[in-house]
Amino acid sequence: MKIMIASDLHGSVSACRQLLACFERERPEKLLLLGDLLYHGPRNDLTQEYDPKKVAEMLNDIQDKIICVRGNCDTEVDQAMLEFPIMAEYTILNLEDRIIFATHGHRFQQGNALILEPGDIVVQGHTHLAGKENRGHYHCLNPGSAALPRGGSKAGYILLEDNIFSWKTLSGEVYAVWEIE
Repeated sequence: MKIMIASDLHGSVSACRQLLACFERERPEKLLLLGDLLYHGPRNDLTQEYDPKKVAEMLNDIQDKIICVRGNCDTEVDQAMLEFPIMAEYTILNLEDRIIFATHGHRFQQGNALILEPGDIVVQGHTHLAGKENRGHYHCLNPGSAALPRGGSKAGYILLEDNIFSWKTLSGEVYAVWEIE
């Protein structure tokens, strides 16, 4: 299965437009969104072309391709604008011999007890920092933010295909690759 993973659009039409262009170019079966889709939150600057209503319209156009979890900035009002479910705190995707536990990252952090098997993978956003971290017997991957990257991260996404995670910028540049062992 080919899956695109992205997080933290925060109402940016520009970032959403670029992400959807990547989605069209990459042709994954699903787009896994890790929350914070429409609202920018009080701690963040306004995103480029901030227009949550337009972002909702753009995402609704591909609603049948989206799997989403709730971010700390997502509310019932956001859900009312979106035609796909966004209020789950997490979702679990079954791969051949492991699972992907997908969450935004504000509730299930390193200190929380996650029941995972060796080799399982957590994907989360929230920090706006792209990266991979070994957490004992499982790995944690973060696509960063498509709209407000921090700490030297690049605006982008992760593409999962054939057990390979590729971090890509919104322009399509591959800047990191990790293969599942």
